[in-house]
Amino acid sequence: MQVSVTRKNIIFNPDPTRVIARFLFTDEHRAINTIRFVLQMTENDALLALKQTLRDYSMRHRNISKIFEKHFNRIVYLLPRLNIEPDAIDYSRKILIGSYFTMEYSIESAAFFNPSMVEHPDQTEIKPGSKRVIISFRATGEGHISSIVFRTGILDKSNKLTVEAIGDKLEEAEHIRRHSYDKKKFAQKLDEMQEVHTIIPPELILGKLNNEFTYGELRRCIEEARKAIHLTLEKELLFNQIIWLASSHYELQFSLDTNISERVIFPVSANEKNGIEDARFVKFTDNEKKTKYFATYTAYDGSTILPKLLETEDFYHFNIMPLHGEIAQNKGMALFPRKVNGKYAMLCRLDGFNNYIAFSDNITIWREAKILQQPKYSWELIQIGNCGSPIETEEGWLVITHGVGPMREYVLGAALFDIDNPEKEIGRSKTPLLIPNDKEREGYVPNVVYSCGSMVHNDDLIIPYAMSDYSSTYASVNLKELLNELKNSKL
Repeated sequence: MQVSVTRKNIIFNPDPTRVIARFLFTDEHRAINTIRFVLQMTENDALLALKQTLRDYSMRHRNISKIFEKHFNRIVYLLPRLNIEPDAIDYSRKILIGSYFTMEYSIESAAFFNPSMVEHPDQTEIKPGSKRVIISFRATGEGHISSIVFRTGILDKSNKLTVEAIGDKLEEAEHIRRHSYDKKKFAQKLDEMQEVHTIIPPELILGKLNNEFTYGELRRCIEEARKAIHLTLEKELLFNQIIWLASSHYELQFSLDTNISERVIFPVSANEKNGIEDARFVKFTDNEKKTKYFATYTAYDGSTILPKLLETEDFYHFNIMPLHGEIAQNKGMALFPRKVNGKYAMLCRLDGFNNYIAFSDNITIWREAKILQQPKYSWELIQIGNCGSPIETEEGWLVITHGVGPMREYVLGAALFDIDNPEKEIGRSKTPLLIPNDKEREGYVPNVVYSCGSMVHNDDLIIPYAMSDYSSTYASVNLKELLNELKNSKL
């Protein structure tokens, strides 16, 4: 492709000093012994141990004593085995016990990659021609557990990015399970995953629930059902799967005194315990011209993936829900920034090989898809997929693609689709737009450049991208040149 790509000199590297305080639990026997040991400490020994811990860690975390108290409350159910009532333990001893069930986790010690960029909801106090942006990243730490983190910056009129101040005390959100479930949709998703009713009679669980029910109501029905039937391994696995699905709906709320760079969306539910992968953020405008932000991502529990949708208006409060339907079974779903012909539209990759497009009346239910693109050139012969949500331009829908070719090299390409009928391809890269250079080839996964979402600013396409699944940077491309090249690519 005869289009000039300008690489920028800013690099986002992994930083092992970025830590959160996580709950630590191995087994109940060890936990009981730990609690017993702390309770047997003399008053002076307990006070000394607490002071040393607070001295060492209070500067590394926001309100570490509150975290210790929360972790103590997670093991309080073990106290009756020691014939101890929680009220019999003073506050200092409680938070000391909680400290033994806490560990630091370095969220980005291994990699800081697969970024997407969107316009910040706050555009105040910036110079003319500039734009404040939010960049999301996939941060990966010990055990290859991935989370979502953010940075903010300002693109000036020449598209130079200045990264805004980064907070040093990370915080997980409050996890809220107050979602109500639609029984019909919930049953359909279960049937997509496994034929439930041949194993557990429907009246035992769903039959006892209202058309809308809460997480707590579902848990109570499952506990009653466990007592009412003879439990086999197959039935127990299915009960766990029902809970697994229900736990995928939740809300997150961050403190108002956190900087966005301090907010960490860390795996919460069982279906994402091994990672939240490759969030593709998009600023979405509805029919009333109201805007909100969505992100499609892949939840991974170590063996199974589940496509999920994240929704927010302010990046403080997030709603998380699973995507339903026959085509919501694979990675790489990317939502269009508005409805197309009255329907939500989504790019997806059902088979891991081709690019697909889907339409739906419901943003969480996706049932049918059509092939949009198949590998065509040598550099995308292994697979072709999207690198984020389509971008609306005067010439059509611009889609940044990734292609995998010889030596499993990931490169970026581009394609243009009709604005009214995005199933119609106008033009497509004959050669890659961006190929790993010598500095970008080395990393956790060699020979990879990859992006999860670009945007347009001052007549340039801004592409944030990861370098070999280790660190990230960005590049700019003249939008007019790119669109002209794509329009002429079929000549």
